[in-house]
Amino acid sequence: MLILLNTTNIKYYKMKKTFFLSLITLFVVSSCVSKKEYTSLENRHKKTQDLLNTATIKLNACLEEKTTSETLAEAYKEQLSDLKRRNDQLFIQSQDYLELTAKGAENLEKTLESIKEKDLKITRIQDALNRKDSVTFALVTSLKKEIGINDPDIEVNVDKAVVFISLSDKLLFKTGSYEVSDRAKEILGKVATVVNGKPDFECMVEGHTDSRSYERGVLIDNWDLSVKRATSIVRVLEDLDVNPGRLIAAGRSFYDPLVDNDTAENRATNRRTRIIIMPKIDQFYDMIEKEMQNLSN
Repeated sequence: MLILLNTTNIKYYKMKKTFFLSLITLFVVSSCVSKKEYTSLENRHKKTQDLLNTATIKLNACLEEKTTSETLAEAYKEQLSDLKRRNDQLFIQSQDYLELTAKGAENLEKTLESIKEKDLKITRIQDALNRKDSVTFALVTSLKKEIGINDPDIEVNVDKAVVFISLSDKLLFKTGSYEVSDRAKEILGKVATVVNGKPDFECMVEGHTDSRSYERGVLIDNWDLSVKRATSIVRVLEDLDVNPGRLIAAGRSFYDPLVDNDTAENRATNRRTRIIIMPKIDQFYDMIEKEMQNLSN
């Protein structure tokens, strides 16, 4: 566009110069030329004037076009700057989105991994509970087989690797007495067999009474009675060749009842003796493994 304008300006100045030269020539020649020549020169001047007018019109058109083009160019420049600015913003937003997406994917992956770990832990806990139930059942079955008695007054259970054999008071003693009955000695003989078969086990005998006050002879309360019954059982086990270094006698009086002491039946339930067998861990699991093998056969 600039080249076109420069060219037009040059032509305009040349035509203007030609016009003035023509006027000077006409003025000079008119004084000494014929009418015919004057007319010819006048025609040439008119054509030159026409050309000048045409060039002027074209120049004005070019100038208008230049102004319009500059205005459009400025508008396009502003649009280009705006588009560039928007493009930069979109690029930043896209980077932020990609970063958020990456973080979201990472967080989702961590969440899924955490869920998998929790599911695995739950599965392991459930397996452990199932194994614990199986182990408890196996051990109780083993002890009951060795004791050889299936009696509702004899309860065998396991709690945290400790074996509890609970014997009802009516199996062991007469009411208010700490003298062991003959039937009790038969049962304790089987318990002694179990204890002697596990030489690394310790055995604690724990006496319990009901809440009715007790005082007879040298015994002044339920503490005395519960401990005296425990020592009586310990002495029987000692007589049955259980190593006394492995025996412990303890009394709980009426402070660890199984049920409320509000009826005769409940009081009878609370009057009991617990024989607690506490094996070493390796002996405990050897017994379990042996019984589990027996169950699987």
